[in-house]
Amino acid sequence: MKKFFMAAFVAATLCVGNAFAQPAAVKKIIETAKVDNQTMHHLDILSNRFGGRLIGSDAYENAAEWMLREFKKWGIEAHLEEAGEVPVGFNRGPWFGRMIGGDQPMTLHFCTPSHTSGTKGLQRGHVLIEPQSDAEFNRMKHQLKGAWVLVGGLNAGWPLPHSAKDDSIRAEQKAKNAEIAKKNNEIRMKNRMNGTNEPMLKMEEVPGLYYREMVEAGVLGFIQASAVPIRALYDRPMVNDPNTTFDNLPEICDIKLDENQFAIIKKMAQERREFWLEFDIRNHFKLGPIKYHNVVASIKGTHYPDEYVIISGHLDAYDVATGGVDCGTGIAPMMEAARLIALSGAKPKRTILFVGFAGEEFGLLGAKAFCKTHKDKLPKIANLFNRDGGPTPAVGISVPKAMYDDFVEICKPIKDINPEYPFEVTVAQPRKKPTQMGGTDASVFAVNGVPTYGFREQDFKGYNFNYGEIWHTERDLYTKSIPEYMEHTSVVTAIVALGVANLKHQLSREGMYTE
Repeated sequence: MKKFFMAAFVAATLCVGNAFAQPAAVKKIIETAKVDNQTMHHLDILSNRFGGRLIGSDAYENAAEWMLREFKKWGIEAHLEEAGEVPVGFNRGPWFGRMIGGDQPMTLHFCTPSHTSGTKGLQRGHVLIEPQSDAEFNRMKHQLKGAWVLVGGLNAGWPLPHSAKDDSIRAEQKAKNAEIAKKNNEIRMKNRMNGTNEPMLKMEEVPGLYYREMVEAGVLGFIQASAVPIRALYDRPMVNDPNTTFDNLPEICDIKLDENQFAIIKKMAQERREFWLEFDIRNHFKLGPIKYHNVVASIKGTHYPDEYVIISGHLDAYDVATGGVDCGTGIAPMMEAARLIALSGAKPKRTILFVGFAGEEFGLLGAKAFCKTHKDKLPKIANLFNRDGGPTPAVGISVPKAMYDDFVEICKPIKDINPEYPFEVTVAQPRKKPTQMGGTDASVFAVNGVPTYGFREQDFKGYNFNYGEIWHTERDLYTKSIPEYMEHTSVVTAIVALGVANLKHQLSREGMYTE
C-alpha cells in the first residue's frame, strides 16, 4: 500500500511539474530579457563585424561559423547543412571616386553591383557619353581608350547585361537605329530642299548599346545614374551560368552614380569641358566553386521529437551595405529567441528548429534546399515563424479559426513583457493555396503546404521606418534598426514558438485553404 501511494505521489508530482513547466519557462524568458536582452549584440556582430554576407563570400562563411559557435555555447545542438554552391566567390573591399578639374571638384557618391569588376588600382580617365549609332561610334572610337563612359537609363541595381544573348539583342536595336538614321537623313534632305521643318525621328536609347565595341576599344568602365539611396544587387546571369569560371570573369567596372552628380558630369561632358574622373574600387573574386550552407540548430522535443516548430530568417545579405536590416532583423531575434529558450530550461514537447537560410537573395536557395532535403518533415511542421520585413515589432498574429483558441492561450503571457506594446490574435480567412514562390523563404514552405503564419508588425511608436528606403540599398545598416522593437520581438517569438511546441496536440491545418 505504501508503495502504491508513493508511486501515485511521484506521478502526481510529475504531472504538476509538466503542467507548470511552460509558465515557469516563460516567466524565466521574460525575466532574462528584461535584464539581459542580447538581440542588438547579435545584430552588431552580424552587421559590423562580418558585414554584407553574400553566399560565396568570406563574410557569409564567417557568420555561419559564428552562429554555429553561439548555438553550441548556449547548449543547443547545431550544424551546417549544405544547400548548394556558387561558381565563384566575391569579397568587396573599400571604394572611392572623385572628379578632378572643372569648376566644382567633388567626391563621388556611387556603388557597384556585386560580382562586377573593380579597378586595376587607382584609375583616372576622361569622360564620354555613349554612342547610339554607328556614325556616333565611328566618330569617337579612338577616344574611348582610357575613358569612363556615361550610359543611359536609371539603375535598378543590376549591372549592364553583357552576355552573348544581350549582344544579339543589341544588334537588333542597332539595325533599327540604322533605319531611323537613314530616314532622318531623308527628312533632313527634304527639309533643306523644301524649306520645311519636319521633326527628326527619335532613336531609342539603349544603355550600353555599343557595350562590346566599347570594351574592345579599351574603356575603363561604365557609369549609370542611380536614384538615392543607391541600390546594388549582383551579376545574376554570370552567377547562374554553368560556364562561369575564375578565368572568364568580367573585367570592366560597372558604376552606379548618384543621379544628381551624374547630371552635373553629363552636362560637363556635353559641353566638352576638360575634367577627369578617378576611381579606386576593390572588388575581389574568390576561386570557386564554393559551397554554401544553411545554419540549423535544434532543441529536441521530449514528447513529439518528430514534430517541429521552426523559427527562421535568412543569413545572407547584399554587401553594398552590411545587412543590418535585410535580414539581420530576422536572424538576430531568431538567435535571441533561441538563447532565451535555452536559458529558461524549457523542455518543449516538440522539436524547435532555428534556421538561418542561405541564398535567399539569390533565389530562395537555402529554403528550397531545406524543403528538398527534409521533404518528410514538411507535413509535421506546426508552423514556420519566418521574419524578413525589417525592425518593426510583433503586434499580433492572424491564424485560421481552428488555430485561434490555441494561439489565444499561447499568447496570453505577451501582456507581461511590456504593457506599452499591443498584441492581438485574430482569425485569418481561408486563402487559396499558393502555387508559386514569392519573395521570402516562407513562400517555399507555403507552396509545400506548411503553415507560415507570421507576426503582424507595425511601427506604432512612430519611428518613421521605411523598408523601401533600406531594401537592397547602401542604407541597409545596423543603425537603421530600432532596438526596442527588435528586443520585444525576440521575446514574443520565444514565447509563441515555445507555446506551439508545448501544445498537447499538433496545430490543426483545417481552414488554411479554400480548396
